Amino acid sequence: MIKATGSQIICKMLELEGITTVAGLPGGYILPLYDELNKSGIKHVLVRQEQAAGFIAQGMTRSTGKPAVCMVTSGPGAMNLLTAIGDARCDSIPIIAITGQVNTNLIGTDAFQEADTFGLSFPITKHSMMIKSARELLTAIPKAFEIAVSGRPGPVLIDIPKDVQLETIEFEKWPDIKIQSKDTHSEFADKFKTPVKFIPEIIEKMAECLLSSKKTLLFLGGGTVSPVVSECVRKIVSELSAGVTTSLMGIGCVPRSYEYNFGMVGMHGTYAANVAMHDADVILALGVRFDDRATGVISKFCPNARILHIDIDAAEINKILDSHLSLVENLEVALPLLAREIIERRKESKDYEKALSERKKWLDSMKKLLAETDSVDIGHPEGAGINPRAFIRSIPELAAKVGVESDDIIVTTDVGQHQMWTAQFYPFEKTGTFLTSGSLGTMGFGLPAAIGAALANPDKRIVCISGDGSILMNIQELATLAENKLNVTVIVLQNGTLGMVRQQQEYLFNKNYSASIFSYVPDFVQIASGFGIDAFDADSNAEWYKRAFSSGPHLVKVDIAMGENVLPFVAAGKANTEPFRELLSN
Repeated sequence: MIKATGSQIICKMLELEGITTVAGLPGGYILPLYDELNKSGIKHVLVRQEQAAGFIAQGMTRSTGKPAVCMVTSGPGAMNLLTAIGDARCDSIPIIAITGQVNTNLIGTDAFQEADTFGLSFPITKHSMMIKSARELLTAIPKAFEIAVSGRPGPVLIDIPKDVQLETIEFEKWPDIKIQSKDTHSEFADKFKTPVKFIPEIIEKMAECLLSSKKTLLFLGGGTVSPVVSECVRKIVSELSAGVTTSLMGIGCVPRSYEYNFGMVGMHGTYAANVAMHDADVILALGVRFDDRATGVISKFCPNARILHIDIDAAEINKILDSHLSLVENLEVALPLLAREIIERRKESKDYEKALSERKKWLDSMKKLLAETDSVDIGHPEGAGINPRAFIRSIPELAAKVGVESDDIIVTTDVGQHQMWTAQFYPFEKTGTFLTSGSLGTMGFGLPAAIGAALANPDKRIVCISGDGSILMNIQELATLAENKLNVTVIVLQNGTLGMVRQQQEYLFNKNYSASIFSYVPDFVQIASGFGIDAFDADSNAEWYKRAFSSGPHLVKVDIAMGENVLPFVAAGKANTEPFRELLSN
């Protein structure tokens, strides 16, 4: 017989799940778990604010595809963590959050640092659990990992009272653990999938549509961000000579250098991508949900297209736009079948060459439009100094000068203008190299996510691109970065304003800059130096990159003009083909 406390069970079960690193912050009602954690083989990364623990877990998960773990105490600790959990839910990121809770006999008595973590978390998790006994942990923890990765991934929270952590139980053996992966099956997720017997017919019809289309376009979302899916997508694109557009979350699935990659669609998408989406006659939508930032006015988004939609989540099919054909299935299962069908049918198709000729003409016209409209100078005021778009585009080239190859760089961003410039102009060539907060749009994401990516990828250089508004949201994590001596380069674009807010006030609110311009901007170089991080000002040091991409943590501050704007910019109520494309006159 095995005799163990709840805390010992948690640590052992995490080890069996393959967890080697967790991020968190201790407090009174999770101290029994921390006592055992310090005796285990699991490395703990101490954050300075609980929200960062969730974003560090996201950084680990987003960069590896494997679920990561964060843990915090009850009350304010758990409540601070909720933003990161909600962010993970919105972007379908499978993390496991473990929270301490007051003793079971105190629940509901307004005890010190008591909060209804289960109730608060329930709407923003994929699943929440309230543990009542140590024995439950033997099944609850494996179930949490299974739920997190099966079907459409998402965060799972496990709330564990202090007395449960201390409770001792006896049992015969440790559960047999199968490390979960994206092909994990669960009864709940599988019941909504397209029945297997219907898949061949749907795949066949999809292939026929794609081969006969004269304006074929792929629309790639966050569900495509895996090496297996990326490889299949590239094969399909190659076989069809198709055009490609992406959502913010789909960037990197197909190389930016692909000649018919028209870029991101939507509010700040390229003009060519939005026009191509509007004109396409067949759209293969993969792992994407047609969110409002991508579509703009729904009726004008892709009015002439037959939509072929493949997604793991049945709730996303026909939710915003009706599909001509649809398939509810894991892309890692569906796309190899579709690629094989396209190859076989292309050999037999009598009309393929004619359709391909027409398709090439259209794609070349879109390529020409992209060349004419996709410029680093769009939105850059004349004589405004450093151009942030050109600066961001140059990062991999500068890193290569000191021996850091582009394939060895993972980029994280915060949220705002710098995020959109990165999405628009950074030359992403590989999937999983762009980590950003998409649907929830959480400022403060970038730095802790970079820490998580660095912990999970010690052989990579992590570049966190932020702004002087976003970086202050979690700037305390510079201490965590310095403490762990991680290979992270933090780049802060400083313009003295909440840039995206100021831009919308300029275009939509008659330049009434309400609460968007800072009256004081701190010295980020001095602040970073105070945390023990090598920091410098790119404006006064032209060779900043020689140090910034060397081993260890660094911070670079870059001044940009307050009047820099992200263009194109589609205002609410406008079609994506009707964006602002020029700076407003003063």
